[in-house]
Formats: sequence, structure tokens, C-alpha cells
Amino acid sequence: MGNKITKEIQSLVEVELRKGASNSRIATLLGVPYNEAVEMIEEIKLSFKPDVGDKIIFTFRDEKMAGVITKLLKNSAVVDISWDLSSDKMKDLMEDRTIVNFKDIEQTVL
Repeated sequence: MGNKITKEIQSLVEVELRKGASNSRIATLLGVPYNEAVEMIEEIKLSFKPDVGDKIIFTFRDEKMAGVITKLLKNSAVVDISWDLSSDKMKDLMEDRTIVNFKDIEQTVL
């Protein structure tokens, strides 16, 4: 299955999953049978799901933020905010720790 997943397919599926799209919608967008799409989706999910300790960049109210994941929830993560890498505008609005939906994570920083 891995050889069928191109960078374009992976990117499309990741974006749609972060939006909360259903497996059937993703299958339609990919133009593949539902069962094949589910296999691809599961493989892609494993490759991009964040983990505890990951440093991430995310968006909150259209501001770029950064932090470290301290706990995973079902579709979100508890993140300790790195204020030196985040928007200063948000200091008055946010605590030092927040919940970030997976769909709002833009990238994992190595």
C-alpha cells in the first residue's frame, strides 16, 4: 500500500483529516473505492499523528504559536506554549498551557 501513497495524496488526506472530513469524503476526493481509501487513511494517520514531546507550530486566532505536547487526547493535545516562539499578542489571552486541536497543528518541528 505504501507505494501508492504519493506526497500529494498524503498532503490531501492530512488536510482533510485535520478538517474532520469523513472517510467516505476522502475516498471521493481521492477517486478510489471506500475500502482502499480507509487503508490509505489509516496508514497516513499513523505517519502524521503527533506524539508526547513533539514540538509543534499551530494557529490560534490567526496567530502563529509554538509549544511542546505534554498529553494526547482523542483529537487534540495539551500543549505547553513556548512564548519565545509565539505571538506576543496572545500572552494576555492564553495561559501557559492550552488545548490544541490536531487540525490546528501546522507542522512538527524537529
